[in-house]
Order: sequence, then C-alpha cells, then structure tokens
Amino acid sequence: MKVTYLHTMVRVKDLEASMAFYRLIGLKETKRMDSEGGRFTLVFMAPPGQPECPVELTYNWDGDDALPDDSRHFGHLAYRVENIYDMCQHLMDNGVTINRPPRDGHMAFVRSPDNISIELLQAGDSLAPSEPWASMKNTGHW
Repeated sequence: MKVTYLHTMVRVKDLEASMAFYRLIGLKETKRMDSEGGRFTLVFMAPPGQPECPVELTYNWDGDDALPDDSRHFGHLAYRVENIYDMCQHLMDNGVTINRPPRDGHMAFVRSPDNISIELLQAGDSLAPSEPWASMKNTGHW
C-alpha cells in the first residue's frame, strides 16, 4: 500500500501575521483557496522547490474560539536550514523569540504567532558552538 504525504494543517487566528512568520523562515505561498460558503481561507506555503511539502494555514473568517492557547499537543513542524545561526539571528531581528537557542549548532525551536512549535535543524554537520547562542538560555517552552 502506497502512502503519500500531503500537508500539515494548522489553524491561524491572524492570516497575515502567520504568513509573514512563515515567509521569515523561507516558505512561499503555493496555493490559496477562499470559500465564501464555508467562510474560510486555506493558504498553502512550502519551501522553494518543495511544493510537495506544504503547511496549510486555515483561517476561519468569523474567528476561531476553539483554538487552544497552547498548541503543544500538536507537536511541531520541522525545517532544515542552511545556517542555523543566521536563521535564528534573522528571526530575532524580526521580533521572533528563540525559545530553544541553537547552543549545539544543530537545533533550535521558535513559535509561530499561533503558538505552533517550529523546529529548525542545521543542514549537514552541526556548526561549531558560538556565542551568543552557546550560553543563551531557553525562553518559555518549545
């Protein structure tokens, strides 16, 4: 039996803020669907050259009170990055909190505006430990 990955769906409260966050980590919009009858918008965003690996942002036009304050039960989305230190600095420069800094030169965690845990992994070998990352403490939970 063949199984094919389709996408990961997350509900978002502010579509523009969420799209801006996913753009910061390098994702691009690949598809959008507005449903007048269902009163929702679906936006698919994927890494360049990987349209088969999207995250689906689901935005309910009338709000979504069912969204929990903490989406930790979801787990996380994971993305490989060219340089974890550069990516974390880029995110920090744009107001994103680094919840689990890349002290090991290999792994970091951040949260989206909708509290979705995002794991960032260094492509290839881990980078050598470097400041300020090596001594940076965790912030919140990831």
